[in-house]
Amino acid sequence: MKLGAGPAFHLPDLNGVLDGVTVTPPEAVRLETVYYDTPDLRLARWGVSLRYRAGEGWTLKLSPSTEQGMLERDEITFPGGPKKPPAAAVALVRAYVRMSELMPVARLSTIRGRVRLVGADGSRVAEVVDDEVSVRDGRRVAARFREIEVEVVGPDGNQALVAPLVERLRAAGAGAPDPTPKHIRALGPRAMEPPEVAPLPVSPDSPARDVIRSVLAEAVAAILRNDPIVRLGKDPEGVHQERVATRKLRSHLRTFGPLLEPEWTDPLRSELGWLGMALGAVRDREVLLERLRDRAKSLPASDLRSASSLLHVLELEIDSLRKKLHAELDSPRYVDLLEKLVAAAHAPVTTLDADQPASAVLPPLATGPWRRLRSAVRQLPEQPTDPELHRIRILAKRARYAAEAVSSVVGPGATAFARAAAKLQTILGEHQDSVTAQAWLRSVRVTGRRAFVAGELIAMEHLAAQKARKDWPKVWKALDRKSLRKWMT
Repeated sequence: MKLGAGPAFHLPDLNGVLDGVTVTPPEAVRLETVYYDTPDLRLARWGVSLRYRAGEGWTLKLSPSTEQGMLERDEITFPGGPKKPPAAAVALVRAYVRMSELMPVARLSTIRGRVRLVGADGSRVAEVVDDEVSVRDGRRVAARFREIEVEVVGPDGNQALVAPLVERLRAAGAGAPDPTPKHIRALGPRAMEPPEVAPLPVSPDSPARDVIRSVLAEAVAAILRNDPIVRLGKDPEGVHQERVATRKLRSHLRTFGPLLEPEWTDPLRSELGWLGMALGAVRDREVLLERLRDRAKSLPASDLRSASSLLHVLELEIDSLRKKLHAELDSPRYVDLLEKLVAAAHAPVTTLDADQPASAVLPPLATGPWRRLRSAVRQLPEQPTDPELHRIRILAKRARYAAEAVSSVVGPGATAFARAAAKLQTILGEHQDSVTAQAWLRSVRVTGRRAFVAGELIAMEHLAAQKARKDWPKVWKALDRKSLRKWMT
């Protein structure tokens, strides 16, 4: 947590701020820091920073989350000299930088007063720093400011330190919490502009092209924001969210196709399909691994070791697929696609009809996916095949995305319809995941005890698929009751 501080502020004695916590003697250090960004400050506007600090090397901070004035963010360090950013750091921000270049944009000299708070075992649990910052323009000091920073580390229990520390600092004259990072203060208003891609505020009276632009921008922003998370490979949610955004984009381009120039739309949808396949190969296997790990918990204790060995085969498969995905993300083809997506988020190539009010032209287009879904369900045989149910799931997803895309125009009815479509998508997703799990378990080449465990898991998945088959018609009926007349009016 960052707090403002005036020239007369003095760091108070923090001893006794919490039982069991002691304070180390204060120390002072001088820090020389250079921040790198693109000429249009893309990293700063996304909440990302890349810096070189003498004696520390390079540090990349990804977009933070903010809650009650507290910043929570990943910090990744890299070795390297001061002349240029390390290639590994540049790769992590490739989606933001793309064809631009990174250059020094801010030079800060900081006199830091620091105290550390340690627990009963001697480990550091928090740190309080008092920074006097000079923004340098060559040898000239362009600006000065001061801030206090409280940082807690370790387990979540250390969060209990924040409130009493802030209370002690505020009582000594520190200002209100202000999450603005140092380099943003130094760079000024340009760094506080919205990200390069951001959705627009729209209403039913907005031109249809503005609504299309806004929903495309929302999905493109999700791709850019999740790209570093995918590259880090620590959180499977990154692959999931980038894949969802890719699917939404393809769906939006299909739904609003009559208002878009096909010469522009078709190649873009094709490239998004390529990216979706690369992300999907990893995501599908990650879902499968998580699913089978959960199933394995129900096995007898005597089978757990064999189950772990069986799932290790899947883990190795995922590692291989991740390497392929990362190679795709490092390719010129991917960077070129990102450039086209950013351009699409700024100015989709629409027809003249897209100048009409959104309320007049978009709702009829958004009902198309619903009509196709309803028609497909009505044509199903009494006992549909697994691929037929999978197709219904895909159509439900498209109907949901279309309703979500026009919710700002149609209103709460579209939102309620989208929620009901999501429930159908979920139940049929459970069925498809079970079918996929059974197929993998049957295909994996194992013998002995591992083959027996695979059989046990197949039996569990078969029961899960049967339950989904039994339950999905009820979910469909609930969706079917939210007819077009109800969510279009």
